[in-house]
Amino acid sequence: MSQDLARLEARIEYTFQDRALLERALTHKSFRFEKPPAEPGVLGDNEQLEFLGDSVLGFLVSEQLVRLYPDLPEGGLSKRKAHLVSAQRLFESAEKLHLGQYLLLGRGEEMSGGRSKRALLANALEAVIAALYLDGGMEAARRFILEYLIAEFGEGGGEASDGGAGGGDYKSALQELTQRMRLPPPRYSIVREQGPEHSKTFTVEVRVGRGVSSRAEGLSKKSAGQKAAQLALDQLHRMEGDGVVNHAQ
Repeated sequence: MSQDLARLEARIEYTFQDRALLERALTHKSFRFEKPPAEPGVLGDNEQLEFLGDSVLGFLVSEQLVRLYPDLPEGGLSKRKAHLVSAQRLFESAEKLHLGQYLLLGRGEEMSGGRSKRALLANALEAVIAALYLDGGMEAARRFILEYLIAEFGEGGGEASDGGAGGGDYKSALQELTQRMRLPPPRYSIVREQGPEHSKTFTVEVRVGRGVSSRAEGLSKKSAGQKAAQLALDQLHRMEGDGVVNHAQ
């Protein structure tokens, strides 16, 4: 289990001081029903962490939405928040982290496909948020939520996307286009970080050969990279249409 948890820590880019918190966050009540904790009275499943994580998530999402949309009325903020904290949104983020493969489940839950159940995965993600909060404080939870829930949401107003409008993965699209056009692979670099730790913005630059480069800002390195890739894609599409592809090499 420790090796599995190390892989998950690498995915979320956080190393727990108390790894038992992470293990508990991934422990479903069905597992503890079959294998109760050694100490009587000890809660060994993730239900309490899920409860706490729901509150931490709601607060931090509200905080970031107010910062992102200072002129938006309460109704607009509530609509965006409802999407970001929804079970479907949490399930999508849990799937991207492959959270299901790390869960501790009872035999019955395992046999019924528990590792892919929407409610179970959404609850586990909330428990992981609580574990991050208890282990590393609000900042650890904030970084995770920014990276896996808010930045992925799309900073332009509510699109469910991976960094751009329409749900496109612009980095992958750029990689495929450069291969098709027989150009050097894209090279990404972080050129600037601004702001306090709890609300940093990142500027990422992408270059393709000598003739194509673009920069973009985002609330995370991932979202900034996606935006920069989108701009580079636009450049390459124009160059391809104009027949000047060789200038990029």
